Amino acid sequence: MLMKAKPHRPAIAGEWRLLFRPEKTGNYVNDHSLVRAADGTWHLFGITSLGASIDPEHERYFVHASGKSLEAEFMEKGKTIDHGTRAWAPGIVEANGRYYMYYGPAPTKLAVSNELYHWINNDVALIGSPVDACHRDHMVMRLNDYTWVMYATGVRPGGYGCISVYVSNDLQQWRFVQYALTTSGAAPLRCAWGATESPYVVFREGYYYLFVTYTDCSDETYNDTLVFRSANPFDFGDYRGGDGGAVPVAKLFGHAPEVVRDPDTGTWWMTTCGWRGKGAPHEGGVSIAPLVWAAEE
Repeated sequence: MLMKAKPHRPAIAGEWRLLFRPEKTGNYVNDHSLVRAADGTWHLFGITSLGASIDPEHERYFVHASGKSLEAEFMEKGKTIDHGTRAWAPGIVEANGRYYMYYGPAPTKLAVSNELYHWINNDVALIGSPVDACHRDHMVMRLNDYTWVMYATGVRPGGYGCISVYVSNDLQQWRFVQYALTTSGAAPLRCAWGATESPYVVFREGYYYLFVTYTDCSDETYNDTLVFRSANPFDFGDYRGGDGGAVPVAKLFGHAPEVVRDPDTGTWWMTTCGWRGKGAPHEGGVSIAPLVWAAEE
C-alpha cells in the first residue's frame, strides 16, 4: 500500500550560529557548498575575496574549510580552484567515492577530486541549453540510481529570472530538460541578471522543495529566500508575485543557503552567508541554524 505524500513547510527553529569565517584567504563568504566526506567530516567551499570592496569580478578562487561536526566552527584550510579567472558559486556532489564540483560563471566548469583537497579540471557539456540558462549557481542531486539532476539560474527577457534543470547519467554530459521555475507578470523583482539566485532542492516525504534566494541585491531583499514545493522535480511553476501562478510555501531569512540533514543526528540545518554590509547574522561569515519541517493538514 502506497503512503500518501505529506506536504510540509520549512521553518528556522533556532538562533543563527557562526559556522565559518575566513581569516587568511578572504574577508567574507558568499555562495558556498557543504559536503560530507567518507570519514564523516564536513567540508565547505565558497566564494571569497581579499578585496576591501565587494567586486564579483575579483572573486577568483574558493575558500576551503572543514570540521568534524555542523555544531562547531570549521577550520580554514586554504584556497582551491585558484586559476586566475572568475570562480563563482561552487556546487559539490559525491558519486562512487569521487567529488564533482560545478561552478560558474558561464560556461559551466567542472573539477573532480578523490579527497576534497586536490581538484582536476574535467570536460563538461550542457546539451540543448538555451542562452537563458546562464550556467550560474549550480546545484546537483541524485534522482535515482542512474540519473542526476542539476539546477542552475539565469535570466529571461525583461529581467525575469529562471531556474533551469538538466539530467545526466555520467555527471559530465548534461541535457537541458526545461525551466524548473520561471518568474513573469507581476513578479516583484526584475534585474539584469535575474533575481532567482542559488537554487537548492531537497526531497522529503514525497515532495521536492526548491529554496531560491529572490533578490535584486538591495538591502531590502538580499536575505530573502523563497521555498517552492512540487511533486515533480522538473516543474515548480511560474512565480508571478501573487498574481496567480506558483505560491511559495515559505519565506525564510537566508542568502544562498545550503539545506542539509546530518545523518548522525537526523537534524536538519540551513546556512546563510553573503557580502559584508548586507545584514548577515555574522558579518563576513557563514552562519547556520536548525531547520524544522511543519506538517500541513
